[in-house]
Amino acid sequence: MATGGMTGEFGKAVRRWRDRVAPETAGLPAAGQRRAAGLRREELALLAGISVDYVTRLEQGRASHPSAQVVEALARALRLSGTERAHLFRLAGLAPPEPETVPTHITPSVLRLLDRLTGTPVAVFDACWTLLLANPPYAALMGDPSEEPRGDQRNAVWRHFLGSGTRARHTAESLRAFETVLVSDLRAAAARYPGDRRLRRLVADLRANSERFAELWDSGAVGRHDAARKIIDHPDVGPLTLDCDVLTVAGVDLRIMVYTAEPGTEDAERLASLTALGTPTLAG
Repeated sequence: MATGGMTGEFGKAVRRWRDRVAPETAGLPAAGQRRAAGLRREELALLAGISVDYVTRLEQGRASHPSAQVVEALARALRLSGTERAHLFRLAGLAPPEPETVPTHITPSVLRLLDRLTGTPVAVFDACWTLLLANPPYAALMGDPSEEPRGDQRNAVWRHFLGSGTRARHTAESLRAFETVLVSDLRAAAARYPGDRRLRRLVADLRANSERFAELWDSGAVGRHDAARKIIDHPDVGPLTLDCDVLTVAGVDLRIMVYTAEPGTEDAERLASLTALGTPTLAG
């Protein structure tokens, strides 16, 4: 476990790395007078999804034993490299995630990609379809994930089979294909990351509580992601017909989901009006 000295070093490292992150590189506006070039504590808290008070206590060495989820969120918000992220875990008294666990690190290059897609709904998922990050247009389109409890509710497979689902409309055929792909992806992830206890618990929970999931899992059903046109039933603007593409990031096993509308259509106009309401922050 972390000692008081390590806790102090953790806070110093967070502060040092916060000072080097320019707001514009984190997708934040750089307007107004700033005493320093880096992120303010309030901005780091917003990007990491934790309270300003907790950031302050961490930096001042008054909070000990941050959880792995908090360290991961800070590493992402601070745009740390893989080596820096591992160092931050050790300073927190935690072992860096093992190679046999599902990667959740979003690399700085992927974050820069999201920065450039400011008007496009984009979300990043890990290999077992747990939501890691959603940009404001995605939150405006599909619902703000920061309002959801953390844990299984952030996992797309759990949400579909045991939770409230999403705003995407399905036909009987598209539903079968969608469910098959979700289960196939989860089975592949379980084979790639046999040491991930969280993933094993997720699969056990789904098999025990969803007959449909258990049926697909036990049958060995295999599916693949194809570019799909989806209808999203939005509570404010009504149905939007959008193209949904899933991109896989080689080396870090992330899934990037991107929604676009055909230019010049009514769907494009309504999507633009929705995304214009988004805030310049990332919902982690």
